Amino acid sequence: MKAPYVFDEFFVSNLEESISPFLTLNSQKWGKNLSLKSASIAAFLLCISFLFSYISPPASSLFLSFVFFLVGTPALLAAFDDLKNFEINIDVLMTLAAFIALLMGNGLEGALLLVLFELSHSLEETVSRKTTSALHSLNKIAPKKASVVSSDGEVVETSIHEITIGTTLLVKQGEIVPLDGEIIQGASSLNLVHLTGESLPVFKKIKDRVPAGARNLESSIYIKVTTLNQDSTLNRIIGLITTAQEAKPSVQNFLDRFGQKYAWAVILLTFSFGLFLPFLFPISFTGEEGSIYRALAFLIAASPCALIIATPTAYLSSISASAKKGILLKGGAILDSLANISIVAFDKTGTLTTGELTCLAVHSLQSDSIEEALSVAYGLEQHVVHPIATSICKFAQSKQISPAHIENVQVIPGFGIQGSYKNTAVKIGLAEYTLKDLTKKEEYLKWISTKKQENQVLSTLCIGNDVFLFQFSDQIRKEAPSLLQKLKQNKILPVMLTGDNSHSANHVAKKVGISEVFANLRPEDKLLKITELSSEKNLAMVGDGMNDAPSLARAHVGISMGRIGSATAVDASDVILLNDDLDSISWLFSSAKKTQNIIKQNLSLALGVICFASIPALFGLIPLWTAVLLHEGGTLLVGLNSLRLLSKKS
Repeated sequence: MKAPYVFDEFFVSNLEESISPFLTLNSQKWGKNLSLKSASIAAFLLCISFLFSYISPPASSLFLSFVFFLVGTPALLAAFDDLKNFEINIDVLMTLAAFIALLMGNGLEGALLLVLFELSHSLEETVSRKTTSALHSLNKIAPKKASVVSSDGEVVETSIHEITIGTTLLVKQGEIVPLDGEIIQGASSLNLVHLTGESLPVFKKIKDRVPAGARNLESSIYIKVTTLNQDSTLNRIIGLITTAQEAKPSVQNFLDRFGQKYAWAVILLTFSFGLFLPFLFPISFTGEEGSIYRALAFLIAASPCALIIATPTAYLSSISASAKKGILLKGGAILDSLANISIVAFDKTGTLTTGELTCLAVHSLQSDSIEEALSVAYGLEQHVVHPIATSICKFAQSKQISPAHIENVQVIPGFGIQGSYKNTAVKIGLAEYTLKDLTKKEEYLKWISTKKQENQVLSTLCIGNDVFLFQFSDQIRKEAPSLLQKLKQNKILPVMLTGDNSHSANHVAKKVGISEVFANLRPEDKLLKITELSSEKNLAMVGDGMNDAPSLARAHVGISMGRIGSATAVDASDVILLNDDLDSISWLFSSAKKTQNIIKQNLSLALGVICFASIPALFGLIPLWTAVLLHEGGTLLVGLNSLRLLSKKS
C-alpha cells in the first residue's frame, strides 16, 4: 500500500493522469497521450473510409461511424460543456460545422474537420504537458529515505517525511544529502553544481551546513537535521519552479483573441440568414435555392478549419524542423516568444563551458619522470569520485598509462589523498597539504604561482621530495564566441547569470564576449534577476543545472542543455538542445521569426478564402459542394504553406 503522502504529492503536482499512483504500470502506459492516440487512429480509419467510398459505400459508412465515435464524441462533449457555460468559441463552431456537414450528406468532410481539430489539439496538449513534469523529476532525484542514527548507534532506514529536526543522519560516500543539516562528525567534499552552479566540489567540515540535494563525494559524514522535508532546499526549489511557472507570461496569438467573437458572429449570421433571407430576396426557405441551403453553405464556407490549422501546422512543421536540428520545443506557442526575444541570459558552468575539468598539462621542477608521476596520480585518484580525479584518470588513459600500485591509500577529505609507492610516501591534492613537510616548501609555492594561469585549477603531487604540478581548466565551448557575436548582430543582448565566483565568471565572460555579468547567485537570486530583466524586455534563459530550473521556468523562454543538463532543468525549460549545440540557438531565433511570418500568411489566406466563398454562397452563386471545395482548398493551401518550414533552407 502506498503511503498517503505519495498521493498528496501527486494531487498537488498538476501532472497528467497517466502517471497517477492509483493506476497500474500497464494502465499508465495505455493512458499516456490517449487523445493523440485516438486522433491518430481516427485519421487512419478516415483514410480507409475514403477508399471504401468508391468500392463499398456501406463499409465506408461503417468506418466513418468509428471516426465520429473516436473524435466526434469528445468534440460533442466539449461543445456541450462550453455551451453549458454559455461559452461560444471556435471549438463549438468547428463541431457544429462538422455535424451539420454529416446531416447534409457530407460525412467525410465533417469527419476530416473533426480529425484535424483533434490532432492539432492533442499534439499541442502532449508537448505542453511536459513542462509540468519538473516537479515529478525533482521528486525522483530527491532521496525518499535517510539513514537515521539512533541513540544506541544503530542505523535505521526511515522515510524523510517522518524525520524531525535534530535527528542525526548518516550520509555515506556517493549518497545525496536527503535533508538540510549541520555536520556533527566527519568531513567531506560535496558536489553542489546542480544547486549553486559552482563547478568544483566544496569542502565541508564540522559545524558547516549542508543542503539537501548535495552529493557527498569523499567520506561518510554525520549531520543533524535543521530543516523539515517540506522546508528543505529541494522543496524550496520546487516552490520556486511552481511560482515561476504560474507567473510565466501566457502567449496569446491573434487567433485566440479573435476566435470567440468569430464563432459567435458566424453562428448568429447563419441563423439570421436562414430566417430572414426570404424577406430580403424572392427565395423560399427550402430547396437548393432556399435560405436554409444558402445559410448552411455559408456556415461550411465560413467554418474555421483553415483558421484552426493555420497556426498548429506552422508550429508543428517548425517543431519538426527543429527536431532534425537536435532541438526539442515543448509547444508551438514558444516560437512566438522566441521571435520577440531581445535578451538572452546564460548560465556559465555546463552552458558556456563544458562543465568538465580537463587536465591540460603536468609539470615538474627537477624531475623528468612525468609518465611515472601520471601513473602514480592515476593510482591514487582512481579510488575517489571527484572532478579532478576523473580528469587525471582520463588524461592518463589518453596517454595509455596504467595506474601504479599504491599501498595504504588514505583519503584526507578536503585536502587530498596519500599512500605509499615503492616504499615512498606519495600525496596528491592541495599544495598546502602536499608540500607542508618539504624543506623547500616556499620555493615550490613560488614556482607554482608562476605556473598558475587565470581560471585554472591546480593540484600538486609529491613523490618523496619530487613535486609535480597538474593544471586543469573548465573548457569554454568552442561555439560560444560565434553564437554571442551572432546574437549581438541581431540586436539581442547576452548576459551571464551564475552561482560561480565573480573571478571565474568574469574570465569566461571576457573570453566569449559578454559585458554584463551577475555572479555568486543562489537559485532565488537568479529568479529575482530573471524577473527583473524580463519585466523590461522579452528574455530567454539558457542553463543546465537544477539551480537554473526556477529561472528557466520564469523566463519568457527557458532553454536547457539536454545532454549535460539535469533532469529538473530539462523538464522546467521550454526548449531543449539535445546535442548541447549552442550554435543552434541563433538558428532557432531565425526559425521562430520565419514561423511567425508563415502564420501571418496562413491567417490572411484562410480569412481571404472564407470571404471569397462565404459571401457568394449567400447570393446563391456558390452551391454547397463548391463551398466545401473552396473551404478544403483553402485548408490545403494553408497546410502546404506551413510545410515550407520543413525545407532544409529554413
